[in-house]
Amino acid sequence: MKRNTVARLGAMAAAGVLALAMTACDSGSGTDEGTAGGDGATAESDIRVGLAYDIGGKGDKSFNDSAYRGLERVKDELGITDAQDLEPTDGEPESAKEERLALMAEEGYNVVIAVGFAYDAPVRAVAPEFPDVQFAIVDSEIEDIDNVTSLVFTEEQASFLAGAAAALKSEEDHIGFIGGVETPLIKKFEAGYAAGAQEINPDITIEVAYLTQPPDFGGFQDPSRGEATAEGQYDAGADVIYHAAGASGNGVLNAAEAKDKLFIGVDSDQYEGASDAQKPFIVTSALKGVDTAVFEFVSGIVDGSAEGGIQRFDLASGGVDYATSNSEEISDIQGELDALKQQIIDGEITVPTAP
Repeated sequence: MKRNTVARLGAMAAAGVLALAMTACDSGSGTDEGTAGGDGATAESDIRVGLAYDIGGKGDKSFNDSAYRGLERVKDELGITDAQDLEPTDGEPESAKEERLALMAEEGYNVVIAVGFAYDAPVRAVAPEFPDVQFAIVDSEIEDIDNVTSLVFTEEQASFLAGAAAALKSEEDHIGFIGGVETPLIKKFEAGYAAGAQEINPDITIEVAYLTQPPDFGGFQDPSRGEATAEGQYDAGADVIYHAAGASGNGVLNAAEAKDKLFIGVDSDQYEGASDAQKPFIVTSALKGVDTAVFEFVSGIVDGSAEGGIQRFDLASGGVDYATSNSEEISDIQGELDALKQQIIDGEITVPTAP
């Protein structure tokens, strides 16, 4: 039996979880119809999509913003006029994640997407209660629930290319890595980065730091700590830093600008959202197609081709990659990176997933 909706909403309000968290991604008018099928014909879908963000919410210029771009594409290209997103609130209890997913399902959203591995337990708790709702979770593998699709990535492959880029650009043979929280997922970024750097220079020095340890996940939303940690690594001799720290990476970029050093972004192409003053310091970004995964998941539901289980996005499928927006910094090493990329795709290089 589903839990009582009134009781649930009361508990959420008491915890401050609702607090204007829901924001509409549709036009608000109810008449903005998307174009379906790419043939110029418009079609309004009866599918309602809800998306719950990870720690930090929109505006991180990285992981969550990639999910938001996917949701915008769903609205624009699939004729879905009812697409809503929910953001976490600062200091919310862990139970808020479960309440957030259940709220969307109870409100009639028949597609619910949870962004981030922190939603693993909430999805496992909520999805069986709503068997007619199609759930997806980004960055966590759930195979034993029929109405759950896992959208996962080979982050280590993109990070390998980031590490190779860092080693090729480093003048000091000394680079850095900053992870937001020391979890198995973020260790994949570290492992790939180190392997890529060592492929170029086996003797390279790599500074490694994590901003917080579980259960403290604040390392994904603490730009000040990210900046201070990056300053320490630059002062120790690193001249290129790669981060996998969500919104905290904005502080890493601030440090790169202040120290006149180089920066490598993550998940989104962070060159695109940077200020003109910061763009010259961004070598590349390790891209993770959360936007593509969100769009393809919903698109599969629309056309009836959706499958549950695990969907893995890698270099071969274009699900991960490296950015080339800053042509002045990347053009001289792009040939070497593309060669390494092809070797990974061909199976000639196997990238580790743990340091």
